[in-house]
Amino acid sequence: MPVGQVAARPGGGGVGGMVLGGGAAAAAAVGGDDAVVMQLAAAEGEETVITVNCPDQAGLGCDLCCTILEFGLRITRGDVSTDGHWCFVVFWVVPRSSSIKIRWASLKNRLMSMCPSSYSIPFYPDISQPGPSKFYLLKLLSPDRKGLLHDVTHILSDLELLIHRVKVSTTPDGRVVDLFFITDGMELLHTKERQEETCSTLMATLGPSISCEVLSAEGFQQGFSSLPPKIAEELFRVELAGSEICSSSLSAELKRVQTATINFDNSLSPAHTLVQIICADQKGLIYDILRTMKDCNIQIFYGRFRSDKKGSVNKGCREVDLFVKQVDGNKVIDPEKQEALRSRLRSEMIHPLRVMIVSRGPDTELLVANPVELSGKGRPRVFYDATLALKALGICIFSAEIGRQAASERQWEVYRFLLDDSKELPLANSPTNRNRVIDRVRKTLMGCYN
Repeated sequence: MPVGQVAARPGGGGVGGMVLGGGAAAAAAVGGDDAVVMQLAAAEGEETVITVNCPDQAGLGCDLCCTILEFGLRITRGDVSTDGHWCFVVFWVVPRSSSIKIRWASLKNRLMSMCPSSYSIPFYPDISQPGPSKFYLLKLLSPDRKGLLHDVTHILSDLELLIHRVKVSTTPDGRVVDLFFITDGMELLHTKERQEETCSTLMATLGPSISCEVLSAEGFQQGFSSLPPKIAEELFRVELAGSEICSSSLSAELKRVQTATINFDNSLSPAHTLVQIICADQKGLIYDILRTMKDCNIQIFYGRFRSDKKGSVNKGCREVDLFVKQVDGNKVIDPEKQEALRSRLRSEMIHPLRVMIVSRGPDTELLVANPVELSGKGRPRVFYDATLALKALGICIFSAEIGRQAASERQWEVYRFLLDDSKELPLANSPTNRNRVIDRVRKTLMGCYN
């Protein structure tokens, strides 16, 4: 496939990558001459190829990766390129788990909506940038059981419904009332058909003993109680907390991540700086790299993302080559700027998510935090992965809260889970069990469990 001629564009150049031929065999294609074309995998375990061919804009590659991650897909490799005006992107993807239902047509529509139009109609309003999503309240009444919150989260995720806050309470007769404040990725929840689809899917999966309804949540505000200063300082610091490297298995994984190498080379291209990254593969790694470049105003003109093949010496590693420029169109030559970018990239690859457990009076609280993009977007599927880990451990969630807090000169998205103690896995006075929870949650967030 041809690579476009490289040319600088002030304020533009958003995706990066060298596009080279190859890919998995396709059984079917979703789309034709559209900006987004999908070649669906011929069999389970094979790769689906997603091709995006559209006008370029700053940060487009990051936005595409974010949505692919939100749909429960793993990017196995990728090639992207731009000439500063038009971009060509190819991602090879596979579902992270056979239990995740991928709505391929819906994913295509979401990716299409991100692509800038190649033309403009001056007499009509710009509909490419939708306004903020409307909030809705999903009220669910169900018999109490372990893993219920994740099961509901799984269904809502498959339906492209995003959870912004959860309130959980138990009635005297042993039933649970779950209140989910949600938005709809398809922007259709105002319709009766979409509301009925949501409730019927929940009842079909969880059983007829549940009842649910969808209500408008006009005036909803995502309130959040700030963390105490000492807890916030430990949660948001750059270095890993001792409790997060407690187990030998997790420590080995983190040690491998910390061996990530990032090198700059200005000799191979007269117009671009080559950034070479070799690091451990983990969930959302490509998204983390691209959002860091986006937030640092680094334009990617060519890039390739690949994983080492099974059986190789560096199994489990990811190799990334990026040809970049600064936003002013110059190469990254200043050693101080190189070191600042290297430090930021290492921080995001080594420690993209923070996990810790604290005491909240007599109760135990799990905290999970991730940095928010400068554009205001949070990381996808964090709530899904955290509840999946707790379900696997058999831990019940008494309440959950999602909010944002400013710390270390940036915004963080914070997930707070108040955990029920149990005879099987007591947490109140057991550092070992607490470390076990931290270990499992971190591994799930990193993609070791799906």
